[in-house]
Parts: sequence; structure tokens; C-alpha cells
Amino acid sequence: MSLKKTFIMENTINQFFINLEGAYAPNTIRAYRSDYSHYADWCQKYQYKPLNIKAMEMVEYIDFLSERLKTASIERRLASLASIFKLTQCDTPFESPEVILTIKKTKRKLGKFQKQATPLTIEVLNQLIAQCDETMKGLRNEILLRLGYESMRRRSEICRFRFEDVQVMKSNHYGILLRQSKTDQFGIGKMIPISIDLYRLIQRWSRKINQDQGFILRSFKKDLSVNKSLNPASLNQILKSLQKKACLNNIDELSGHSFRVGAALDLLERGISLERIMLRGGWKSDSSAMRYLTSWQEKSSLFGINQ
Repeated sequence: MSLKKTFIMENTINQFFINLEGAYAPNTIRAYRSDYSHYADWCQKYQYKPLNIKAMEMVEYIDFLSERLKTASIERRLASLASIFKLTQCDTPFESPEVILTIKKTKRKLGKFQKQATPLTIEVLNQLIAQCDETMKGLRNEILLRLGYESMRRRSEICRFRFEDVQVMKSNHYGILLRQSKTDQFGIGKMIPISIDLYRLIQRWSRKINQDQGFILRSFKKDLSVNKSLNPASLNQILKSLQKKACLNNIDELSGHSFRVGAALDLLERGISLERIMLRGGWKSDSSAMRYLTSWQEKSSLFGINQ
């Protein structure tokens, strides 16, 4: 690639990210921007050309990352860069033997271990629900807990459920529509079954805040009136507070991902197949959560635990 072409491409990288809008999820574009910015700053320090980098220069960058990040974070950053090289039609260094071998060495050196989310099983769920009183916050928190556990969704998806998404199905069954998810970027949608208890709680909450449209989960203003939505980042803090009230000191700190893992483990204990759990939770076969479940299943079998 000529210096002139490199100059043009590096000065249109922002336009490239703008062009991604609508084709990729906002979170994906943000990740691409962040990962490229970190990479470009590193290249500038050594006067390398980000979009015309040589294989051995990319090896240096991978070595730099391996001294500071875990395997999963390195994989994500390199995957972002590989996509950017492909979509900008630049020569990619990721097909060179030097880079391929360096990535393999890095994985062997750092290992593949990732800290798993603490499972929020039905037993833990009931103890947390017991901390929810009859106040506005108590009702909101109980809905959050039940909605997270029953839907088995990610925290951002939990916070996007709307009153309009709740539906009465045939034979007095109830469901809630998942409009879009991480694995459904085109917004095809998916109906998720919910219990009658959760349905009644949502209806009660709707009357309480005098709203039948918009987001179900809301944060509170200082006067305890509700805002229009709940920030997904607040979900972990709410769980942390409820866990402390419940004196659940015998388990690690809960997080938004705990709903998915805990509910999946409960289904596994009931004898539900991994394939059906994957379908229910919207997981791909190579996800960390499914590796966790497979590991748990193997351990249970080894120690003679009934499933």
C-alpha cells in the first residue's frame, strides 16, 4: 500500500466507523472504536502505520498486550482489528505465520481461564426476594430479580423489556417479547415464557407508577418518582445491595450475568439438555457459560450427583 493511500485511509477511519452504523450493533461499533483507538495510539508511539502494519510489528503489539491483559481481552481486541482490516480492504497481518504462531504461544502462556459469574440459582433468588419489601423500590427489585432469572437474559436486555412486550398467550400462559439481543442483531424477536407471578407483579407495578408503556424497569428520582428507564450498569449495584441484606457471604459477588448461569444450572439439574438450555438462554455453542455448564455436568457425573 502506498504512503498516499495509507494517509487517506487513516484520515477516513472515523468515516469508516460511521458507515458501520445500522449494519452492526451499537455496542459492537463502540468496541471496534475503542480497540482501534488503543491500537492506533500504540502504533503512533513507535511510528508504525496502523492500517499498513507489518507482521513483526503486529507481533510486538501482541506481546505488549500479553504483558497487560488476560487471554479473553486480547482475543477480543485482535478480533476487532482483524474485522477492521477486512472491512477496510487493507492487507491483514493476521494471516502471516509469525502472527498466527504468536497468538498460539500467547494462549498457551496465559491460558484460557475466565472468571465465571456467581450462579444466582433458585435458592439464592428466593433469599434475595425475601429482602424486597412492599415499597416502590421493593416491588421494582422483585420484578428485576424474577425477570432476570426467568428470562435468562443479559443485563442490557433485561433493562430493555417494555410493558408492551408482556403478552397473554393461549391456555392462560404468559410471555414477554425479547425484541433484539446480542445473538439477534436483525431484531427478529423471541417470545420468552414467564410465570403468572411475574405477570401479576408487572401489572401491579404498571398500576403503581401509572404507566402501561415504556420500559418496565425504572430508576428513582430523589422524590422517589420514577425515571423513564434503569441503566444496566445499576443492576449490579442493586444485586450487591440485596446480597448484603440477605447476608449471602458464603458466595462470591453477584452480577447481571449471574441470572443466566444460575437459571441454566437449575435447568440442568432438572435434566434439561444442554441444547435446550442454549436455545432458551440464546447462547452459542462456544460461549463461556456453556463451557461452565459442561464442566459442572462432568463434575456432577464424576461425584455421582443426580441430575
